[in-house]
Amino acid sequence: MERLAIAPGVRVADVGAGLGYYTVRLARRLGRSATIYAEDVKAEYLKDLEGRLEREKIGSVKLILGTPGDPKLPRASIDVAILAYMYHEIANPFELLYRLRPALAPHGRVAVIDTTRPTQEHGTPPSLLRCELGAVGYRQVDFLWLVPTERYLAVFVPPDTLPDPQSITPCKP
Repeated sequence: MERLAIAPGVRVADVGAGLGYYTVRLARRLGRSATIYAEDVKAEYLKDLEGRLEREKIGSVKLILGTPGDPKLPRASIDVAILAYMYHEIANPFELLYRLRPALAPHGRVAVIDTTRPTQEHGTPPSLLRCELGAVGYRQVDFLWLVPTERYLAVFVPPDTLPDPQSITPCKP
């Protein structure tokens, strides 16, 4: 969170929030007046997260049920979108990244935390990640190895203008 400059006033989306590991930590860090979106495509995860937030008396989180291709986040509402250990689960990353772009505020960023393992082993090699985000116009602005493991943090900024969807070509793993 330090590397991403997440501080009070920064609006954050935990995309693929699951049971809320990062959501809860973000809420504790940012306080009651924070704008935090916890998005997931599984309603049962959001229901469990809702219960957790109630038990832990965290009221600053808005739960969003997205679809596999659309996070359904409000327009221009996010300064930082965090995709932690879930990018490799996205069936069509180009569609998701395309539909995530309108939710990003000016100067918004997308932070991906994942492992270097192949996609079929629940990871995303950094070269594949750069290719897929690059195909939609995103540009990498930061990269950090989370040593001593095979994990990393990659940060991207979105394009000013999205490319024509027909011009997007798949990347080779």
